[in-house]
Amino acid sequence: MLGLKHLDLHNINEETGLKRMSSCCEPVVKAIINAIDECSLQPEIVTNQQTCVLEEASRLVALITRWAGQHHNYFWKHGIDRALLCLLLGKCPKQLYEGILSLEDEIHIVRDGLKSNYFPGLRVYIWEILGWLATNFNEDVYLKKSSNRLLIDVLLSCACLEFTELFMGWRQICQSDVVNASKNESILRAIMMMIYSPSNYIASKTTSMLTKMLEPNKSYLRDFRHTLTGISCGIISGMPNILLVANLLCLICCVGLPQYTMWDKNAECRKAIVSFVKWCLSNEVHFDRVSYSPHLHFNFHERACCQGPSKEWEGRDVLLLYSFVGLAELIQLGSLTNERDTSFLSIGFTEDELISQLQDICSGCYAPGLKWYAAHILSLLGFYGFPSKFGNKIGRALEGCAYSDIRFIHTNGKSLNVHGVILAARCASLLPPNWLPVNEKDPNYSSFTDKNSSVKTQKEVCLSSHVDDDAMAKLLEYVYRGYLQAGEELAKKLRSLAKHCRIQTLVHILCRRRPKWGTPFPIFNLVAALGPVGHHFSDIILEAKSTKQTSWKCDFCALYVPHMHVHKVILWLSCDYLRALLQSGMKESHSEIIKVPVSWEAMVKLVEWFYSDKLPDPPSECLWHNMDDQEKMNELQSYVELCWLAEFWFLEDLQEVCLNLIVACLEIAHHLSVSVLQMAGDFSLWKLAEIAADFIAPLYSQLRNCGDLEALDERLLSMIRAASIRLSQEGN
Repeated sequence: MLGLKHLDLHNINEETGLKRMSSCCEPVVKAIINAIDECSLQPEIVTNQQTCVLEEASRLVALITRWAGQHHNYFWKHGIDRALLCLLLGKCPKQLYEGILSLEDEIHIVRDGLKSNYFPGLRVYIWEILGWLATNFNEDVYLKKSSNRLLIDVLLSCACLEFTELFMGWRQICQSDVVNASKNESILRAIMMMIYSPSNYIASKTTSMLTKMLEPNKSYLRDFRHTLTGISCGIISGMPNILLVANLLCLICCVGLPQYTMWDKNAECRKAIVSFVKWCLSNEVHFDRVSYSPHLHFNFHERACCQGPSKEWEGRDVLLLYSFVGLAELIQLGSLTNERDTSFLSIGFTEDELISQLQDICSGCYAPGLKWYAAHILSLLGFYGFPSKFGNKIGRALEGCAYSDIRFIHTNGKSLNVHGVILAARCASLLPPNWLPVNEKDPNYSSFTDKNSSVKTQKEVCLSSHVDDDAMAKLLEYVYRGYLQAGEELAKKLRSLAKHCRIQTLVHILCRRRPKWGTPFPIFNLVAALGPVGHHFSDIILEAKSTKQTSWKCDFCALYVPHMHVHKVILWLSCDYLRALLQSGMKESHSEIIKVPVSWEAMVKLVEWFYSDKLPDPPSECLWHNMDDQEKMNELQSYVELCWLAEFWFLEDLQEVCLNLIVACLEIAHHLSVSVLQMAGDFSLWKLAEIAADFIAPLYSQLRNCGDLEALDERLLSMIRAASIRLSQEGN
């Protein structure tokens, strides 16, 4: 029991969970399955302790199976299907080992077994597990034995029969209380994941079973249509969150069934799902699954501060995510895109407005699942890829030939100027075969730009006549921007080219495949260019002012001063100040080294910002609390330096991010405010100084009496006094 709880703690976070399981994956899986088998051997006389063990084991399997990996192979190898069937039916029927069963026989066995109701409290976990198993199902591995196939079929039948009985009582779904709706959600979600499973076997089996089980019945179809009409007329806002989710999941499942078009002749389902999308986009509706599914809450969540931030795939916009799933399926069915018919959007927004909001979601701070489905819907509307703010910035390099070092030449004479460093970081297969910049072959050659021009020595590459010039242009647009728009014919040509170049994410989105539940969202950055792959293309050095490191060594050259090998095109794109410097014609523009007036620690963060549009966060939670004050100030100093440099180099976004990070640190370490105020004064960062003064204000009298403010000059003291007066006035 304690061992299972310990594994719970280790597996809350995907990265750490998989890392720790990698060394003993199969023994852990085998131990979990054995625990389930032993405790469910005699379901009629199971003890309370055995029930607790079964719950912990089921909870752990539900947690682990969320993630793709080798552990799925081991779960199937050691009989997860048999173990789940024993929990559902009380035992694994002998008929499952005797040969092929008809669907009618399967249903009979399943119905009798489910009625026994041996472990009702475990079913929410079982459906959770089954949904993830369906998502990560590997047909080539799991279907080699016919006995495996029958066990899997009966397991699917259990879920389908449970859903069928639930759906035929549609009125109960709509009118059920929150507790029952929470239990219903787990089976509804499992069926959704089975219907839309990447496995053709799972998806086809599920839909065929449900088609036979859901016989025409005027009563439940009438209730179904009545609910759809109510949703499309705007009754959404009056429902509890869990009922919203349950109704929406039912709609999504129905859309995936062959008989959907017969059920929804008047397009009530279409209108209802679009109403959900419109309502979610127009209102601040934020909640996650844990808020309405107690079985997903793990006791160690509050104690897992070292595990890093939560990165749940569904996130806090679960209702909008499910709405997007339904919308995507409707579009793929063709019910919304008959000759690009967009009349379905007349409910409240135009197609352009929808596209704009989807693009904002892709480039915003949302959960991976929501961003994936936003990108998926965009692909169905002719926009392919993963929009991002950083991609828009890098994409400007395609508009000119500044610092380009490769020219692609088509047989028709058209040419494209590109940058080796960007190709190396984003799609190395586009680089000429066995080609490195000249400086790798000739020790007397410098990769640096001609001192009087921003045009580098170019390598000309003649392309095959089989390479379509429009498709190549679009491929480069994806490489530079991460996003493109194309018609059907051009997308088909581009798909072939993307396969040849092994750009799997682009192939996936061009094929309009559904996102696989749990797949990380593609991140656009050029950080790889800072390593060996990008060093070949480096044409300038950034030199830091100093470093706190006792020893410093470059991996690429013999210079002993702290520095980084970077690329003019990235600096040119990332910073207006550096662009002006490089183009000024002054002495500095011809130099092979740019001196950056900040410490090495700050410059590393600056360069990461240039190459990713992200700033590394300082240590958090217990890592931060275990640092002494001097270590904390060393961390904060680099952000203060960057804040100053950002003001000097006109990097407004960077300055805002730095300020927010500093404020976040001061909120959990108020006593550092005096030191930060002093530092802000030294750099003439008066906005930061005012923020620090506001943190000091509540303790002003105490700090003054203790003499802790004596080192501050009069201007800084005046800021503290002013902040203290404001605080007093607000209190009064």
